[in-house]
Amino acid sequence: METSISLNQTLFQLGASSISLGATLLAGAIIAVLVIVFAGIAVSRATRMRLVAEVQAEDRARDAEARMGEILKSQAEMQGRMQTMAELFGSRQAELNQSIRERLDGMTSRIGQTMTEQTQSTHANLAKLQERLAVIDTAQNNIQALAGQVVQLQAILANKQTRGAFGQARMEAIIADGLPQGAYEFQSTLSNGSRPDCVVRMPNGAPNLVIDAKFPLEAWNAIRDAEGPESKKIALAQFRRDVEVHIRDVAEKYLINGETQDTAFLFVPSESIFAEIHENFEGVVQKAHRARIVIVSPSLLMLSIQVIQAVLKDVRMREQAHLIQGEVIRLMEDVGRLDDRVRRLQTHFGQANKDIDDILVSSSKVTKRGQKIEALEFAEPVGEAVKDVDAGRSAASATGQLRLRVVEGDD
Repeated sequence: METSISLNQTLFQLGASSISLGATLLAGAIIAVLVIVFAGIAVSRATRMRLVAEVQAEDRARDAEARMGEILKSQAEMQGRMQTMAELFGSRQAELNQSIRERLDGMTSRIGQTMTEQTQSTHANLAKLQERLAVIDTAQNNIQALAGQVVQLQAILANKQTRGAFGQARMEAIIADGLPQGAYEFQSTLSNGSRPDCVVRMPNGAPNLVIDAKFPLEAWNAIRDAEGPESKKIALAQFRRDVEVHIRDVAEKYLINGETQDTAFLFVPSESIFAEIHENFEGVVQKAHRARIVIVSPSLLMLSIQVIQAVLKDVRMREQAHLIQGEVIRLMEDVGRLDDRVRRLQTHFGQANKDIDDILVSSSKVTKRGQKIEALEFAEPVGEAVKDVDAGRSAASATGQLRLRVVEGDD
């Protein structure tokens, strides 16, 4: 009783519950048992973990050994491959060196050939250059000679008489190139005793055309040589007076009623002077028109001569019109005879075509007859055979007639 009472004895109060000694001992025993169980579990778990760690360590060791073996094997294979690659690189390097040497040799030979060709080309070009330099030297000599001729021409133009001869020569060259002989005359004498530079004979008894080539150029050269405005103004006035005086002289000397045309040509031997006169001296041009004097340049004179040449050609054509008409009539007669002969030849060809058709019919019948004879078919009446023979004879006769017609047509 005492013992039980002592076990049920309350040790402490926890809230509304009272904790006894027995409960406390029981709880301690349970806790001790749980601690022992947990300790056994921990020991067994530690043992199992140590075994697992040892197994894993052995697996890792085996894996490491296996990997080490693989690494050694790979290293051996790598060494073999490296040796193979070294041998391959050695052979490739040798081939590359050989190829480089061959290419260098080829390039050296090509460079040498190219340099040889370039040297030859350079020599050829130098020879051509020397030839061209010789041509240039010749041209330079020609230019120097031409410069001397220009100086001579300037000296000629500085003299009034020689300058007039120069204009006369240009005018004569243009007229001689454009008109036939007998259609013009140089330095002929008119009824009043004056001698124009050229007289062009017009057709159909028309009055002659007078051309003057003595254009005054002294004042024009003075205009070119003038330095100041005042001297240039004086030169312009002098040029205008000289041209007007010359126009008046030409009109008085060369315009003769019934003997010359009512218009005369004043030849200017320079296109530039002609352009300057029409651009800056309109009054002079108008006075020349009123005096029936036409100022012409070399191109205008050439055009006028071509027009006169066309007129002369038309006159000659009209003079020869009756001869041309007779030739045309004879030509039409020849064409008529040719047409008749062509029509007769066409008739002969038509008859020949008809005869040839008859011959073809007869030949087809003969061919059929031969085929029947070859097949031993004699059932045909005698009348048809006689007709075929007659057709053959008519064909032969037609052939003879055709030959006769052809011969007649040739005749």
